[in-house]
Amino acid sequence: MKKIMHTPFTENDIRSLKAGDRITLSGVVYTGRDAAHKRLCAMLDKGETLPVDLQNQAIYFVGPCPAPPGRPIGSAGPTTSGRMDAYSPRIIKECGLRAMIGKGDRSEGVKDAMKEYGCVYFAATGGAGALIANSIVKAEVVAFDDLGPEAIYKLELENLPLVVAIDADGNSLY
Repeated sequence: MKKIMHTPFTENDIRSLKAGDRITLSGVVYTGRDAAHKRLCAMLDKGETLPVDLQNQAIYFVGPCPAPPGRPIGSAGPTTSGRMDAYSPRIIKECGLRAMIGKGDRSEGVKDAMKEYGCVYFAATGGAGALIANSIVKAEVVAFDDLGPEAIYKLELENLPLVVAIDADGNSLY
């Protein structure tokens, strides 16, 4: 059975999901790769207000391609999530992040933070960036535009197919 989900999430939404569940996701999702995560953590170190409110939100680990004419975004396939493992536990804890989207397994530290604070990890299909882009109906850079494709984008999704790869209990498809 496929579940239909919308952002923002509640902790109960997230804790109801189990590894292997298939969902379609709609709503606002933010992007961020390692350079953006590093900057977010540096801002937290300085006590600065972050440029995006991640409370009950999702981060998609992607560096999208430029938009072709008539489209909001180009190819938008997931990047390897392990590059964010040094930052994810802190973002989950201090920012209230409820979901991450990417590809590949996560470290024990990330899984521990997910269990403690109620966060889930969705797998997007690697190599399907052009197909995934069809579920993105709006895209705008909202922070760190100097990072180019690694800037933080605010994406509006409609029915993005995902799989719960690691649930908030630490159960993993990996």
